[in-house]
Amino acid sequence: MAEKILVIDDEETTVQLIAILLERRGYEVIKAFRADDGLRKAYRHQPDLVLLDIMMPDMDGWDVCKRLREMSDVPIIFLTARGEVRDVVRGLEMGADDYIVKPYDNDELVARVRAHLRRSPRPNMSEELVFNGGDFRVNFMNREVRVRSEVKHLTPKEFNLLGVLVRNAGRVVTRNELVTEAWGDEYADAIDSLKLYIHYLRQKLESNPDRPEYILTLRGVGYRFMDR
Repeated sequence: MAEKILVIDDEETTVQLIAILLERRGYEVIKAFRADDGLRKAYRHQPDLVLLDIMMPDMDGWDVCKRLREMSDVPIIFLTARGEVRDVVRGLEMGADDYIVKPYDNDELVARVRAHLRRSPRPNMSEELVFNGGDFRVNFMNREVRVRSEVKHLTPKEFNLLGVLVRNAGRVVTRNELVTEAWGDEYADAIDSLKLYIHYLRQKLESNPDRPEYILTLRGVGYRFMDR
């Protein structure tokens, strides 16, 4: 089976050229032109390596790298025009495995990709996240949620919402980000229905839905899953 490489870069031409280069070497290339789409595809496809730009409009590569590291040990190579030493140091200290400055030599890029793939075992995204001393568990493989050992039955849309919240535990997720990451870009205008689905989740998961302890609201901004 071909090794999968996820390329996240808002410059479509760059992504297409990299895809041609790597596909000719036998790799499967997954393309993402937005940071949020790249994160979704990282979880969905579990790539063997990620090529990541820094300067993107919706979310910069620093934040994408941080969130990828929360999910997986997948090799990450920054591929960017930012070539100052402090940027290289920052990228490596954030958990990236390599840093390549544009413009790059095609043979060098392929050589570095091969080197990191040789050294790295196949990454695994977290299959289960556990909170509150084990009282709250989300298993992504089985799409199962347990609260105090009791299985909670969620609809697919509810589970996807919860999945985004728990993967960002401790961080406020904006309403627009939550909707598009959980349901896709085609639901970007469905923010009005988000409040209702959060209500459904609280009814199923919280001991007291009127005083939630897990899914918290930041008025006018979004929601945060309590990380404890």
